[in-house]
Amino acid sequence: MTKQEKILWVLLPAVLVILFLLSSTDLIIKEKKTEIYPVSVIISDTSDDYFTNFRKGVDKAAEEYNVDVSLITLYEKSDQDQQLELVKREINDGAMAVVLVPVKPEECARKMDDMVLNCPAVIVGNLIPNERVKCGIAPDFEEEGRMLGQAIARENSPGRPVWIFMDGIDDGYNREVCAGAENELNKAGFTVKLYKKTMEDTFHKAIEGLVYPGGEKVIIAAIDAKSLDETAEIIAGSPVYGNYVDGLYGTGSTTRLLTQLDNGVIKGLVVSDQFDAGYRSIEKAVESVHGGFEKEQIVLDSYYIQREDLRERKFEKILYPID
Repeated sequence: MTKQEKILWVLLPAVLVILFLLSSTDLIIKEKKTEIYPVSVIISDTSDDYFTNFRKGVDKAAEEYNVDVSLITLYEKSDQDQQLELVKREINDGAMAVVLVPVKPEECARKMDDMVLNCPAVIVGNLIPNERVKCGIAPDFEEEGRMLGQAIARENSPGRPVWIFMDGIDDGYNREVCAGAENELNKAGFTVKLYKKTMEDTFHKAIEGLVYPGGEKVIIAAIDAKSLDETAEIIAGSPVYGNYVDGLYGTGSTTRLLTQLDNGVIKGLVVSDQFDAGYRSIEKAVESVHGGFEKEQIVLDSYYIQREDLRERKFEKILYPID
């Protein structure tokens, strides 16, 4: 063998070893590990039926920011204590951040003020005092109520009775929406009556009472998505009830509500971008893990829409976001 051949035979195994190490180990070139962020999203209901677009935004952000999302629902409706127990459980189970849609915001703020959180939190709603709550994301709820009241006043003759339906005054941000709507309606000369759901058939009985023994027509404003969904189904399910309801208005942007708007059962809706709320809640949760920003309240835009607006490109993107 020549000297060159001997050198070649010595180098060849060395090259093969180096190639093996490069392809199958990180001894030479260390592979960059992608950090996964476990984030728990705890919503304010026993199912996510009214959070479809919000969930789409959460899932999109989770994909882009390498987040492992756990979406948690309640076992019992309107149980704020249970929701805060779930917050503690998720933190103890290793969540690096928590996104919370509060059941009863005022009660939640009061109780969380004294809680010691071991990770940052984002509120889908208004900021609360706890120092670990870094961000609030929500529309201006009182402004949404004002928009609703102004739309009713604009589209109907003053002096008409307006019934405001709600799931509960302390649930969600109903108090703020109700205050805004009631103020505008009173200023415009409408007679306002509040109906808080205390029984399963509260709204059905109220509407049925218009028919027997025969009463005047009313306008109904359902100020939360659940109440509006129920009311729309009651009216759509009877050929008679619609004759006594001069207009159904409300807030929310679920697929069922948009269908009822398109079918003419609902006359007008106040909506906000729930996809954006979900996306930004995860984005801010990841930022808060890194300590990247100070306390912040993000205010989402709200819009009043009618049937003809459903085909507008601007609203299509908000109401029917692509997964």
